[in-house]
Amino acid sequence: MRDCHLEVARWLDALQVDARIDAAGNLRALYPPRSKAPRLLIGSHLDTVPRAGAYDGVLGVAIGIALMEELRGRELPFAIEVIGFSEEEGVRFGIPFIGSRALVGRVDRELLKVQDAFGVTIQEAIENFGLLPSDLPEARLKDNTLGYLEFHIEQGPVLERLNMALAAVEAVAGQSRIELTFSGSSNHAGTTPMNLRRDAIAGAAEWIGVVERVAQETSGLVATVGKIVVKPGAANVIASEARLTLDIRHSSDDLRTGALENLLHQAREIAARRDLSMKENILLDQRAVAMDPLLVGIIEAAIAKSGSTTHRMVSGAGHDAMILAPEVPSAMIFLRSPGGISHDPKESVEPADVEKAIECGLHLLDLLASSPEFMKRTRLA
Repeated sequence: MRDCHLEVARWLDALQVDARIDAAGNLRALYPPRSKAPRLLIGSHLDTVPRAGAYDGVLGVAIGIALMEELRGRELPFAIEVIGFSEEEGVRFGIPFIGSRALVGRVDRELLKVQDAFGVTIQEAIENFGLLPSDLPEARLKDNTLGYLEFHIEQGPVLERLNMALAAVEAVAGQSRIELTFSGSSNHAGTTPMNLRRDAIAGAAEWIGVVERVAQETSGLVATVGKIVVKPGAANVIASEARLTLDIRHSSDDLRTGALENLLHQAREIAARRDLSMKENILLDQRAVAMDPLLVGIIEAAIAKSGSTTHRMVSGAGHDAMILAPEVPSAMIFLRSPGGISHDPKESVEPADVEKAIECGLHLLDLLASSPEFMKRTRLA
């Protein structure tokens, strides 16, 4: 991340815009520098998942910087703050959106105590990076913030199937993320009869099948067991523990929470039937978030001005915009993902779509600057 900050800062140096790193590890740059005008935030995240592609998150930061470059010193009635968020994916600590949480004051003492796999807390990680947790209040949104915009690859196949370059995101689906642990007893794989086993992996495997079946039977629901850690993890030893994650999403909070309750109930039944113990830990419970209607409408107008067909859609993936939306008017612009591939080295983007996104962004800035309703907003979500 330090190397990433240095590289992005180099792009900004060419525009004579200074970058700073706030106490949550977010890279922030203001155009024009030291401006006291109201701020429009444009950003996305700089971190990604293991063995990922090159565009998830960072493309949105690059587009924000490209818009600064295209303005060529032209003044707008608002300043632009480009933000490259840290820790959006939640890979290290199991809790996503740490960088954007800092902007809305949701990095509290309890969150700072969360540990990674090596026992390092978030507070210690901040300090080890050379930052001060005591400076976190300074990362908060300013009262003169007008709104937040995020350009992002779709990470799915919809726009490609519709043969569209861009879309306005009208909502982000709600998301729950939990960690589930089945515990049984280790024993020798060759000498323990099947009917006398308390096999944690077998219980976890049965439940994983239930997760897939429930998701397939519920329209619009997606549920993923993305990680499983087993102890002791030897080929000839019955597992005493299986710890796994569940990520479940839907645009309806009622359907999502209902499905989650059903899955947890079935996990408890599986554990009881197999003489296992089971415990759950809620890592994330994020409600569905609507994007700001005014911004969504203006984005559609900007897409049309760029010569592209307009389209609205719901994002199944979580984004920093959903964290900021309760405090500041927020909206997103999706770019087509070839093959619908993301979180994979084959993730890609069409250069022509990026050109359209930058053109759309310039039209968007002009439309926002000429909108009296937008210009009178400060911290009004």
